[in-house]
Amino acid sequence: MNAVSPLPFSLSVEQGMYDLSQLFLFPVLALILALFLYAFHALGGFLRQVWGRHQGWEAAFELRHLASRQTGWSAEGLEAEAVRRLEWVRIVTRVTPMLGLVATMIPMGPALKALGEGQLGDVSQSLMVAFSAVILSLIASSITYAIAHVRRRWYASDLLALTQCAIVDGVAKAGSGA
Repeated sequence: MNAVSPLPFSLSVEQGMYDLSQLFLFPVLALILALFLYAFHALGGFLRQVWGRHQGWEAAFELRHLASRQTGWSAEGLEAEAVRRLEWVRIVTRVTPMLGLVATMIPMGPALKALGEGQLGDVSQSLMVAFSAVILSLIASSITYAIAHVRRRWYASDLLALTQCAIVDGVAKAGSGA
């Protein structure tokens, strides 16, 4: 009995998956670089806002500034605006480490293949790309995490101050018979 070996098919599937995964290396590295640059851009804006809040600039207190310039904001509307303003930095905080992991794993295939063939230069090149990508990813994520954490506290504080002002204004208007 002549049995047909599934080996040629499995090798083609494995090779196809390997080749497909290698196609993602450049786009993932480009995204990591873009998010790394974004993290430092966000850090610059954040430091400017820290300075502005320390100096008492109205615009640095974003939600208070927004509520004072545009009437009709409810507490829920301001809360939704705070969430919207935090959204991108929070996404970057969560996505960047995942991309770092992907960028670490993709070069591991060629590194292991080169190791099996005794090409240590290629192994070191692949590992250099892998570790550099994960380091940049973790730095970017750390920066954006700190920004999101502090801004979330600021927005909560601003919302509390605004609702307390609204309650005091409401009591004052009710006491004056307005």
